[in-house]
Amino acid sequence: MKGKAIIVGGSIAGISCAHALIAAGWEVVVLEKTTAVPTGCATGAGLGLDTVSFKLIQPWIKQPEILDRMTLPLTVEYEQATNGSKNSTRTLAKDPNFNFKVVHWSDLHGLLYESLPYEVVLWGHLFLSLSMSEDKSSVKVVAKLLQTDETVEIVCDLLVGADGSLSSVRKHFLPDHKLRYSGYCAWRGVIDYSDGENSETLNAIKKAYLDLGKSCYFDLGSEGHVVLHELINRRINWVWYLNQQEPTFERNSLTAKVSHDMIENMYELAEKVWIPELVKVMRETKEPFLNAIYDSEPLGQLYWNNNVVLIGDAAHPITPHGARSTNMSILDSAVLGKCLEKWGPQNLGPALEEYQSIRLPVAKEQVLFSQRLGRIKQRLPVSGREIFDPTTASEEECKVLQLKNIPYHKGIPSILM
Repeated sequence: MKGKAIIVGGSIAGISCAHALIAAGWEVVVLEKTTAVPTGCATGAGLGLDTVSFKLIQPWIKQPEILDRMTLPLTVEYEQATNGSKNSTRTLAKDPNFNFKVVHWSDLHGLLYESLPYEVVLWGHLFLSLSMSEDKSSVKVVAKLLQTDETVEIVCDLLVGADGSLSSVRKHFLPDHKLRYSGYCAWRGVIDYSDGENSETLNAIKKAYLDLGKSCYFDLGSEGHVVLHELINRRINWVWYLNQQEPTFERNSLTAKVSHDMIENMYELAEKVWIPELVKVMRETKEPFLNAIYDSEPLGQLYWNNNVVLIGDAAHPITPHGARSTNMSILDSAVLGKCLEKWGPQNLGPALEEYQSIRLPVAKEQVLFSQRLGRIKQRLPVSGREIFDPTTASEEECKVLQLKNIPYHKGIPSILM
């Protein structure tokens, strides 16, 4: 007999989980509050897939070769110090075995979604509540259809919270669990040069960053740090992490509404911090946006009542500095699917316990590492060490900046082998 799962959240975590659970023999319904299939994403940007995630995704996709065509291999990591007043940069550390493939959020999401049966995702369904049956053998989910304001009830054997850092499913069980503001926000954007073969800005940025196209650059400046890399089809992705007070938000979002004046102020500061070639890329980006960066103390558990479980950012809100958020979501999904397949729908308790035993220790270490790395690069206080100064740091001290230091960097759970 097939088990029935409801997944709350139709972003990459939820769509990945749907694939993994369908492969495990489950009937799956995904509830997503967005009213239509995203054809692009105003707040989406580039993300990096590690080798494990790239391999896990391929069996879920109808045409795996498309994944190769929409990703760009980045083989080198550069950690640099930038002196904006002197228009100069110097290399602090270099890893020639970086081994990530970058893809635009909307490209990856679209590919995963289109490989699902069309009836799996229910768009425009806002999760409202959950309740257990008297014997706790099933979960009843109430959702609102946003186009009609009607409510629907769906009963399932397993509820998966894949609804991000602000998870409503998590809040049901941990109402006092709070997100933790990092002390900085991220200005970010993607600029498309596909129609500008002879773009002066593109040519200039490639001269300033000679390995752009095969490398990811992390530039540390007097005001925060920048991440810069190319995407497929002549697009440039940039992120500037900037220390500031916690912004205010509209509704259930971590993306702040920005005004023209806020954007101009950002550009003016950029001219004092970064080299002119990078500032020009920022200025030519249409509609840059601002994300506040949050994480939280690692959770003590990932499942409840043997039939509700968390994955992705709902399970482990994390800062982006370890390039882990999407990769953790994909790995969570794959591990959960294999645990459910191994134990069957009649043994959810042991299945969820095994999932938690595999993923909880890894998530804890990676959340704390990412938090620490972000604070080092932002020159914020870190327990047990002095504030990092890229102008005086030795070659050995600069190695702390590299992503390869993240715990479980290349670890593959045995259940996936």
